[in-house]
Amino acid sequence: MVNIKNYQEISTSLLTPFANHPFKLYEGQRFDDIVESVRANGILTPIIVRPIADKYEILSGHNRVAAARETGLKAVPAVVREGLSDDEAMFIVTETNLIQRSFADLKHSERAVVIAVHYEAMKKKSGYRSDLLEGVDATSDLIGPRSWASRKISEQYGLGSTTIKRYLRVNTLIQALKDLLDTDKFGIYVAVSLSYLREIEQEILAKLLSGGTKLTMTYAEALRKESAVRELSEDDIKQILNPEKPTRAKPHKIKTEIMTKFFSRDASESEIDEIIAEALDAYFNR
Repeated sequence: MVNIKNYQEISTSLLTPFANHPFKLYEGQRFDDIVESVRANGILTPIIVRPIADKYEILSGHNRVAAARETGLKAVPAVVREGLSDDEAMFIVTETNLIQRSFADLKHSERAVVIAVHYEAMKKKSGYRSDLLEGVDATSDLIGPRSWASRKISEQYGLGSTTIKRYLRVNTLIQALKDLLDTDKFGIYVAVSLSYLREIEQEILAKLLSGGTKLTMTYAEALRKESAVRELSEDDIKQILNPEKPTRAKPHKIKTEIMTKFFSRDASESEIDEIIAEALDAYFNR
């Protein structure tokens, strides 16, 4: 039996995922457990949706809907929220995910979007409507003056202000680079540097990295510095990631008879080097 009175049964065929849903859906055993629970007990807690054209967009309950479809359920209980702005809808998406999972369980990109949404909520003078999460078991104190935003976020998640700033930068990455971050292709420090690249540059880089190109902090910073000066082409990015190493000539020892013929005993090493350099320059430029 569902635990909220104001709900209605909605056909699963009318449900559509939240646009650009920032959280990864459950897989493996975790999803199998939800399927078994739904098969045995049905949907115990209504999902939350908003009407979009002739469909309903899921704000909370993507995993429950997937499990319902897996078990063959044709309809699920849903709370319908009318008149939500996109920001308010995103607020519900992030907050209900935090209720279901701890912050520590989230991937880097998921943490980034949670922090970004909550940061923006705190900066608003009046905050989000107090009824947005009506019927949901828990919520966070998100409302505060603009100057409190970073500090309140730090307190809420037990993170330093510098870490908060890093996650705000990570949230500006394109999704392809966020996915690479989440799969440990590079770390969060590299991700922050990449967030300063133009979107087109990020797209090029994501393609190269998906092909197996390695990325270190040194190269990430090099990309950031070059991008600050000019827009980077694919060739530019390839050159930065794979710089040509200058070939070194094999060391060569000048024979004693040649040294004796051209240099006096009291000639210093610097004088000898200078004369040889001038002679070679004259030879190759004649």
